[in-house]
Amino acid sequence: MTVTGTDVLVVNAGSTGVKLDVVDAGGRSRTLRALADAPGGLAGVGHRVVHGGGRFTAPVRIDDDVLAALDEVGALAPLHNGPAVRLAREARAALPDVPHVAVFDTAFHATMPDEATRYAVPDAWVTGASVRRYGFHGLSVEWACERAAAVLGGLPSRTVVCHLGGGASVTAVRDGRSVDTSMGMSPLDGLVMATRAGAIDPDVPLHMILRRGVPAAEVEDVLNHASGMTALAGTADMREVEAAGAAGDARARGALDVHDHRLAAVVAGMTAALGGLDLVVFTGGAGEGSSRTRAALAGRLAHLGVAIDPGRNAHGGEGEVSAAGAAVRTLVVHAREDVVIARAVRRVTGHDGGERA
Repeated sequence: MTVTGTDVLVVNAGSTGVKLDVVDAGGRSRTLRALADAPGGLAGVGHRVVHGGGRFTAPVRIDDDVLAALDEVGALAPLHNGPAVRLAREARAALPDVPHVAVFDTAFHATMPDEATRYAVPDAWVTGASVRRYGFHGLSVEWACERAAAVLGGLPSRTVVCHLGGGASVTAVRDGRSVDTSMGMSPLDGLVMATRAGAIDPDVPLHMILRRGVPAAEVEDVLNHASGMTALAGTADMREVEAAGAAGDARARGALDVHDHRLAAVVAGMTAALGGLDLVVFTGGAGEGSSRTRAALAGRLAHLGVAIDPGRNAHGGEGEVSAAGAAVRTLVVHAREDVVIARAVRRVTGHDGGERA
């Protein structure tokens, strides 16, 4: 890929690894092995930052003050923000003459109303400790909505986006704006995930810490890394769980039942925030790759008008999988957070050339 002056290096730092991609203005990308392999002539470097807290609700050019603020926000998501901020410092040192921009997963959810963000806790917790619901996977949801609009000729007013991967969330989007989402103050809340517990009674960790004497750090580690499908089925890989379930493994089948029950309950709950349902979008590794999950959700939400065509659903790839005449349309979208990040960088640095926002 030839560097054109609008190419952006996208840095996606997670809790377990780093992905580096150079993305051109047409959305084509190539993966780099290290920062040292970055080409010259970049429009900028875009850093995916999971948690922006209450301060960062739009992409921002990174400087020392921003990094200091992100260090503070990192307390809200230490497993995710820590690696991103560390790599941002490394990248600025390695590429000092290129603008660096932080792009936030929480920003898309800044439109959620107070009724969706407020916890029923004292005001002092909200103002003093930033305790509220923020939501995550916003970059993925933004792209899913944009692609859905392109495929369908416009985004239906009442859309639910299911980002199902290692982390998983469901977002209610009304007229292109987030109005509710399943994740909360941290990415731990909501659905059953690969290794995360999702929504549980808040007394569970308190019980383990206060009454069973388990160290708080250990409880945090278990809820993030040893729960979810890992706890239920013995593996975090949904493909392995589905294969075992299809072969008759009772534990795997039980894990899938728990997963599907929670997903259907959350999607159904989002229809209340939307006042109905017009479209369900699946994205993320399992959202795109698991025809079983899509069919299971449709079966559990048939009463809401969700229906999937078995042939379309089994075919795989991006596109509509709705059954003919279904009241609610269903779409599969390939996740491309890198494109959203790159576009945000060009916008902040003035290299967008009129690109779509």
